[in-house]
Amino acid sequence: MLRNLATSLINSREERIVTTLPKAKELRPFVERAITLSRKARSLAGNGSEMQALHLRRQAAGYFHAGNMTAKEVTGKRGQLRPERTAGVAALRRLFSELGDRYKDRPGGYTRIFKLGHRDGDAAELAIIELVDNPREVEAAEAAKKRKAAASKKRKGRDKKAPDEAAETKPEDSEG
Repeated sequence: MLRNLATSLINSREERIVTTLPKAKELRPFVERAITLSRKARSLAGNGSEMQALHLRRQAAGYFHAGNMTAKEVTGKRGQLRPERTAGVAALRRLFSELGDRYKDRPGGYTRIFKLGHRDGDAAELAIIELVDNPREVEAAEAAKKRKAAASKKRKGRDKKAPDEAAETKPEDSEG
């Protein structure tokens, strides 16, 4: 069950899944250990120790379903090509390509849990577990930064215009 949840979380486009709170709490250390392995492999990649990085990749593969390893044929029934990747292999690839880079400077705490309340049917407490620093979050932070910069620029523009306008209006008032 944890492997399925971890695979779903890593492969999710929004990088978040909705599940029950106890499952989310159990999933957190499971996923964080896999991300830590990808971080370690990313730091080793530049030092020429490919064997150690491969070992870490194989250890991380234990956190995901690897798919059918016994299929040796390239083609399936009636000569059709088999799908190249399973969800677990795709999650592992994404973990080591994207997430290892994203979290290379982060010492831990790669996931966040939000409580949603109780489900109507069985009153189970629901939660959202998501990866931190996801693209949606980064875009929101950049947009807020742009809005703040535009607002401060607008404010500075008003502050500069206000003394000039006051100086221009004084001579007109004194002439009249």
